[in-house]
Amino acid sequence: MRIGSIIARAVGVAGVSVSALLSAQPVSAADQLTIVSWGGNFQDSQRKAFFEPYASATGTKVTEDSWNGEQAKIRAMVETNTVTWDVVVGGSMGQLCADGMLETIDWNKLGLDPEKFNGREDCAVPANAAANIIAYDKDKLPSGPKTIADFFDLKKFPGKRGLNSRPIVNLEWALIADGVPIGEVYKVLSTPEGVDRAFKKLDTIKKEAVWWTSGAQQAQLLADGQVVMTSAWNGRIFDAVKNSGKHFAIMWDAQILGYDYWVIPKGTARLDEAYKFIAFASSPEAQAEMAALIPYAPGNQDAVALVDAETRSNLPSNPEHMANALIYDEAFWADHQDELTQRFSAWMAN
Repeated sequence: MRIGSIIARAVGVAGVSVSALLSAQPVSAADQLTIVSWGGNFQDSQRKAFFEPYASATGTKVTEDSWNGEQAKIRAMVETNTVTWDVVVGGSMGQLCADGMLETIDWNKLGLDPEKFNGREDCAVPANAAANIIAYDKDKLPSGPKTIADFFDLKKFPGKRGLNSRPIVNLEWALIADGVPIGEVYKVLSTPEGVDRAFKKLDTIKKEAVWWTSGAQQAQLLADGQVVMTSAWNGRIFDAVKNSGKHFAIMWDAQILGYDYWVIPKGTARLDEAYKFIAFASSPEAQAEMAALIPYAPGNQDAVALVDAETRSNLPSNPEHMANALIYDEAFWADHQDELTQRFSAWMAN
């Protein structure tokens, strides 16, 4: 399905039909929207699947910004009543929700069935599901790592490791590599002993760690030979292979599947417009278009039937890729993110 057909077929955008949207009046101050996402090829794909079709359908002027998940930015805007972001794509937003920094989602206002969205949260609509995976260059590691334990094995696979400079994902993988069963990871990580165990395992590769802070750095670290393997988002590696001709490969063992969410900062002056956009971008047609552009699983389960077989084979939700997957626990990180981030930052600095 191509982009033009999304506008023709999508209906029920926040209770407004697409035919009504297409008869939009000239842009006014209320017909503007600032949308913030992760940048890179992910945001490029969103622009084609969501932003440009929505702007065309409604006459709304869409302004884009990007971020690296710095939640303090949203908090500062809300607390000082200077909200300039209307819709934000992010993950692990539970703490901001609990602190009243985000709008609670009214699914009736969206005109969508919440049961179609796995992973939904009080303040968040699942936009897509992405996988944190291990990536490597097949030219340099033709037999590649096979398990997450290989990532921690410096004798079998010597060389630098690319790692996110946040505790999220790193602590989970450390426990799995240390022998904790997938189903018990968050139970173990909820104990002081489990946290100590995770950091002890990370100690074994700390001296070989190269820290990344943005998605753009993941494939670049591999391409430049700065690391022999790296943690990454599956879509970034797929793009490097498809569009840049890299011989990279994904190791799916212990992939950590997590959602990106549409959220609305509390206090935006364009609340109604934000709802209309999220409803539009959450339609099955728009979601299927996004999956065709970058292999992240649709947030709306009704979109899966519209995705072709080749695209489905590359999604993290492919049953083969889910064989030993861990589902990211939003509730755990909402409760523990601040304390574990402080400890992780101190650990990195020592």
